[in-house]
Amino acid sequence: MASNIDNIKVEISVVLGRSVIPMHQLLRMGRGAVIELDSHQDDPVTILANDKPVAKGEIQIHGDKIGVSVVELLSNYE
Repeated sequence: MASNIDNIKVEISVVLGRSVIPMHQLLRMGRGAVIELDSHQDDPVTILANDKPVAKGEIQIHGDKIGVSVVELLSNYE
């Protein structure tokens, strides 16, 4: 018999970086536009659970699959 915790859904998101741009620039962007982020290729990513930071991770690429490995759990979920 499955416990109630097995039925709880958690949305996981990974933040690669952030950017602040003027609205008029955003509205002019089209297909293929590139938005520069405030991070570098080897920077850790932030892992969010239901929009709350819970861990830091590293991007892992295996063939055509992309994943994230957890490298640090955040205390008090910052």
